Amino acid sequence: MPLTMPEEILLLMLDDESGRLQERAAPSGDYAIAGAILAELALAGRIDTDPGRLYVVDAKPTGDALQDRVLAQVAASREQFDSRHWIETLGADADAFRDALFDRLVAKGILKRVEGRFLWVFPERRYPVVNDKEEREVKARILGVLFNDDIPEPRDSMLIGLCRAAGLFSLILAPHELDRVTPRIDAVADLEELNRSLADAIREIYAQIARYAPMI
Repeated sequence: MPLTMPEEILLLMLDDESGRLQERAAPSGDYAIAGAILAELALAGRIDTDPGRLYVVDAKPTGDALQDRVLAQVAASREQFDSRHWIETLGADADAFRDALFDRLVAKGILKRVEGRFLWVFPERRYPVVNDKEEREVKARILGVLFNDDIPEPRDSMLIGLCRAAGLFSLILAPHELDRVTPRIDAVADLEELNRSLADAIREIYAQIARYAPMI
């Protein structure tokens, strides 16, 4: 079964050998996962956005537990909010989303769960890669879009936009490669209206975190 976009994002955030999340992927990676769930719902025709709101167009369950949880949450809201509101709201549940996604990737045989201790004291759970086939395919798909001029599929455009917003390309590309393809990343990421909305929201949230972090 193909990976969902949240599963792909989580794999890209993970250090393959240690099984820990890359430090450079935090905290914006939490919002990228939230955005990826919303992107899946958009691709499934369940939600849509305009400049001022994100709204449900079809409340029928998708069959994916995470997506249906988010869909029900948006549908149950008495007010309509924009993408940024929902990304911030869902980002607060990032730990629960990650745990569920890790369980899925373990069940698919892509990761393994390792229980241990950090500094011999604190309980720690790691997820080293067992089979990197799917991760290599995700990266190859992204690079295939970035290094040619073809019009990408909406799913790939959304994935690239989320990776851009979360700063994940520094984990995928060498600095000289990133410099070379940055204009292409921007062009591809901005193809989808929903992708622009989600990506802009993630960037704004991350900029706000960075702005206030020195004051904490």
